[in-house]
Amino acid sequence: MDALESLIAEATDTLWTWAVLPVVAVLGLYFTFRSGVVQVRLFPRMVKGLTDRTPTDAAGRPQSLSAFQAFTVSAASRVGIGNIAGVGTAIAVGGPGAIAWMWLMALVGAATSFIEATLAQLYKHRDPSGFRGGPAYYVERGLRARWLGIVLAVVLIAAAPFAVTMLQSFTIAEAVTGSFTGGAPGWVAPAVALTVAALTAGVIFGGAHRIALVTETLVPLMALLYLGLGLVIVVLHVDAIGPMLSAIFEDAVSGEAVAGGALGTVILTGVQRGMFSNEAGFGTAPNAAASAATTHPVKQGLVQSLGVYFDTFLVCSITAFIILVTRPDLETAEPGIALTHDAVVGSLGSWAGALLSVIVFLLAFSTILGLYFYGESNIEYITGRPAALAGYRIAVIALVAIGGLVSASLVWSLADLLLGVLALLNLIALAPLSRHVFALLRDFTAQERAGRDPVYTRDRVPGIPGVEVWEDERSVTGLPPQDEATRT
Repeated sequence: MDALESLIAEATDTLWTWAVLPVVAVLGLYFTFRSGVVQVRLFPRMVKGLTDRTPTDAAGRPQSLSAFQAFTVSAASRVGIGNIAGVGTAIAVGGPGAIAWMWLMALVGAATSFIEATLAQLYKHRDPSGFRGGPAYYVERGLRARWLGIVLAVVLIAAAPFAVTMLQSFTIAEAVTGSFTGGAPGWVAPAVALTVAALTAGVIFGGAHRIALVTETLVPLMALLYLGLGLVIVVLHVDAIGPMLSAIFEDAVSGEAVAGGALGTVILTGVQRGMFSNEAGFGTAPNAAASAATTHPVKQGLVQSLGVYFDTFLVCSITAFIILVTRPDLETAEPGIALTHDAVVGSLGSWAGALLSVIVFLLAFSTILGLYFYGESNIEYITGRPAALAGYRIAVIALVAIGGLVSASLVWSLADLLLGVLALLNLIALAPLSRHVFALLRDFTAQERAGRDPVYTRDRVPGIPGVEVWEDERSVTGLPPQDEATRT
């Protein structure tokens, strides 16, 4: 097992260092400048998009998930253990400077997220329960390459709802067992894993709308709890804020990583953990973006960019602040969630460790639901047979149960490797398709400048092949067509 783990870790480092990282940087910067720094320029529109009206069908029912529900589904998968254990690992391995590179990755990655989410909306598929879409769909329809779409779907299923889901389950079990003074009995971890599996089954067998209802409740709750906990700890160590910020920015360019002692370690750790957390470019969040009923693809692209900021600048940052204001000895600190746990308990006492366990459960459980949602969309892309979907659901529940008992380091390495492959395939597909997004952005901006609520239909931007929905204004908005001069 140790040899396998070492082999996977080596392959992961090679893939990220020589393939994923250069492609992420080059394309992220290209998308940023080609779009006119859309992730900054249209920030107010990102926030406004959360409350956009949900288009309805002829009977007055929502066509699919609302913009906010799609946001919470994607936030559920983004905001997970990567925000606690992943940030802890980044600091333990790359030092405080890794956080600065994580922030930079979020700023650049928000443009990439905008591109992939807008494409997911453009090429989404309508089925009886609402809309479906994602990388597999836009690769098939935009690049005319179904074989590549199937490869992307298979890798996504293996990476997200399988490998990463096991990691979420392990972290929940670890958080619960770690809250026992003197060590937890041997039966606790299996019991926790089985309980999480049962809860997962209760939600996912209710379909996409039940997942959305649960995530739109859990995501705000867990965010408020965690941010509140973090702010209390930061206030208690207010004198350490200045030195902490100095350490973050100085170490980011000094190359004084805890392990490795090189600038490359700092950068690679920050970018890798940042991508793992906010998922920009992975091709996972677009599966949620496509499910939203909206009047213009750009609207949901902007909402999903906001999700990157929410994940990294709020949730990841508060973890980093919790750890760094307590001034841990990073040379001897245990990477992962233990670093955050020790900082919380050391600042507030043992009761805060129990609260952190509850927050970890909410984070990880909501991530399991979000990742399941992504996998379901890709199972239905590969085959529409009900037996395949039933088998997928059973497999996810089984992996949740098993995940509480496996080696975390092996699953981390496997998840990083699979997500690296997924990101590379997705980013390569985004490069030629991004021109359609820039055309849509011009259309969106022109309508807003004219004082209209932007509505996209296929005839507005000619020359985009393979678009299935967006037939006419009534089908898009659920309202009778209006004259261009009067629509506001």
